[in-house]
Amino acid sequence: MNEPIQFFSTNLKAGNLRFHEALLKGQAPDKGLYLPVTIPRIPAEEILDFGRKEYWEIAYFVTRYFLNGEISDEELSAIARDSYNYEVPLEHVFGHKYVMRLDRGPTASFKDFAARMMARLMHYYLKTGNRHLLILTATSGDTGSAVANAFYGMDNINIVVLFPKDEVTDRQRKQMTTLGKNVKVLALDAKFDDCQALVKQAFADPSLDHLGLSSANSINIGRLIPQTVYYFYAYAKLASPGEQIIFSVPSGNFGDMMGGMLALKMGLPVKRFIIATNHNDEFPKYLISGEYSKIEPSRNCISSAMNVGHPSNLARLVALYGGTMDEKGIIHRAADMERMRTELWGISISDAETRTTIDEAWKHWKLLLEPHGSVGWTGLMRYIVEQDNKLLKDQLCVSLETAHPAKFPDEIKTITGFDPELPQSLQGIDNKPEFFADLPNNYSDFKSWLNTNFK
Repeated sequence: MNEPIQFFSTNLKAGNLRFHEALLKGQAPDKGLYLPVTIPRIPAEEILDFGRKEYWEIAYFVTRYFLNGEISDEELSAIARDSYNYEVPLEHVFGHKYVMRLDRGPTASFKDFAARMMARLMHYYLKTGNRHLLILTATSGDTGSAVANAFYGMDNINIVVLFPKDEVTDRQRKQMTTLGKNVKVLALDAKFDDCQALVKQAFADPSLDHLGLSSANSINIGRLIPQTVYYFYAYAKLASPGEQIIFSVPSGNFGDMMGGMLALKMGLPVKRFIIATNHNDEFPKYLISGEYSKIEPSRNCISSAMNVGHPSNLARLVALYGGTMDEKGIIHRAADMERMRTELWGISISDAETRTTIDEAWKHWKLLLEPHGSVGWTGLMRYIVEQDNKLLKDQLCVSLETAHPAKFPDEIKTITGFDPELPQSLQGIDNKPEFFADLPNNYSDFKSWLNTNFK
């Protein structure tokens, strides 16, 4: 391997950093997002060899390409093994079609995959430098609980989670608010985009530098790199040599999608990514027209973690295709839309379609989906019908299930007639006491709260 990889800001007005610097900083000082200057390539034979390895081993080998020179092989191997001590099922549905269940981690969400490894890497670098951080993260559902649990109890890191109080389920909220210790939670009468805007404003406020702020949202490059791994895992476990794969990715803030895009650029043989959104359809429209317009306020859908009217990670996607988009969603240099359309296909799924798919998937295949996974599976079925019905027979396709159905008991019970069985990670949570504060959707109040609670 060569010299350590440098990371640049998508706003192109901040200096390049090495991985550990970008990880601990979170957002670039020019409000851009970090991306690798060069994306390493993994040889095809090595990707196929992943099929003989456990998930944590694949995580070690994939992330090592980005972290070369940043951490010893021994430390990285130990972090990967500790991060991924749970199953990653690839559930066969029909033909060559699968659902990858990313819901078996400690908070029953795909966010565990990124949060656990990122937390351990941050802890490692802070410990070696005897430093402390205050992590600010906004959540539309599962990010907050995954981040809070991943960092819970770490003596050199404090966590503050902001969430829209009317747009998360009771169980999603309780996964954050029942922890305590170094985890503080703020409920806002607002949208996810508002919560995220407050976090970004705090990062850009030099008067808060003394707090040592950083991010654990997917704006942090430390979230994206671990998310490349499960794409390699699914391909290596299911594909034959020379075969291409189609992934359907339910998408909100587009961190999951960007993990897949990095995997593609690293050499993973992906035929196409289906980017399935809920009624927040700003991206499918952009992909068709080349004109981007964010949705303000975001639309409230039953796939609540995807209620995002302006995905932060679109700036990274635009950059991958040669364009420039700032943090406000303004495109300063157009991306190569023709190439983007050959690799991505966008679709917006309504709540009615989401519910219908949950019902039909259970009746036809005993496939139990929650709203986000249903958006992804519906997107895949729509793609097959609208693009090429021959795909039904032989094409390898994997749809991502991003949260456990038990996190959405009311919807699942209404649609299927039964309450999904609770995974161990959710058992007993309904009766635990909660600790959180209500806060106005106002930056001055948020800043004052930070200064009062973290001096």
